[in-house]
Amino acid sequence: MIGAIAGDVIGSAYEFHGTKHYDFKLFEVGSNYTDDTILTVAVADCLLHKKGYAATFKEYGNKYPYAGYGVRFCYWLGSKDIKPYGSFGNGSAMRVSPVGFAFSNLEEVLKEAKRSAEVTHNHPEGIKGAQSVAAAIFPGYHGEKKTTIKQYIEDNFGYDLDHTVDEIRPDVYFDETCQGSVPQAIVAFLDSDNYEDAIRNAVSLGGDADTQACIAGSIAQAYYKKIPATIIKKTRKILDLELLKIVDEFNLKFGLEY
Repeated sequence: MIGAIAGDVIGSAYEFHGTKHYDFKLFEVGSNYTDDTILTVAVADCLLHKKGYAATFKEYGNKYPYAGYGVRFCYWLGSKDIKPYGSFGNGSAMRVSPVGFAFSNLEEVLKEAKRSAEVTHNHPEGIKGAQSVAAAIFPGYHGEKKTTIKQYIEDNFGYDLDHTVDEIRPDVYFDETCQGSVPQAIVAFLDSDNYEDAIRNAVSLGGDADTQACIAGSIAQAYYKKIPATIIKKTRKILDLELLKIVDEFNLKFGLEY
C-alpha cells in the first residue's frame, strides 16, 4: 500500500493547483500525506488487528483532524453517530488498497472492499468505486495481464476504460465522486509502463490529483511490484512514525516488497 501513499504525497501539491503537464516535479516543498494516506493506513490497521471500520476511521480522523477530509466526512467524524451517510465520493476508493493485497481470492476481496466502503459510503457508486480498485489490485498482484484486469473492471463495474490518458486528459476536471475520478485513475494505470509513469499520468490529468494518484499508485504497485527507491525514501521520510509503523507491519505480514 506504500504505492497508494506515495501517490497521495506526490499528488498533494497538485490537488487544488492542477497540472495538465506530465513532466511535473514529483516532490514539492509542500508535498505531504493527506486524508487518503491516513484512511488507507486505518484500513490496514483494521485488517491487521481485526478492528471495526467505522470506529477506526473515527479514531484516525480525529487523531489527524487537519488532513483535508470532505465536508460530510468531517461532519460524520464530529458526530456521535456511526451510521453511513450515502456518499458516492471517492473516499471509499482512495482508502481501499490494503484490501486488495490481504486476501487469497477475489470473492473475499470484493466482500471486504464493500465492508470497508459501506460504513460511510453506502451509495452503490461509493461501493462500486472501492470494489473496482480492489479488484484491479488483486489480479495485478497475482500476475494477471492488464487486458484481463481491464476486461474484468469493464464487465463487472461498467466503467469505460477504452481510452488513453492523452484522450481523456482534456475533459478531466476536479471531481471528488467515484464515478468521476476512479475510472480515470484506472486508465492512468492501464496506460502506463511503470510505477512512476502511472503516477505522472494520474496527476497530469489535472483532476483530484492526490486521490487519483493514490488509486493509480496502489494498482501500479500491485502490478509492477517495483517503486523507485527515491520515491520510497522521500515518502517514508514524510510519513508520521505511527502511520509508518502500521505500513511496515502490513508489509511484513503480507509479504509486500517494493
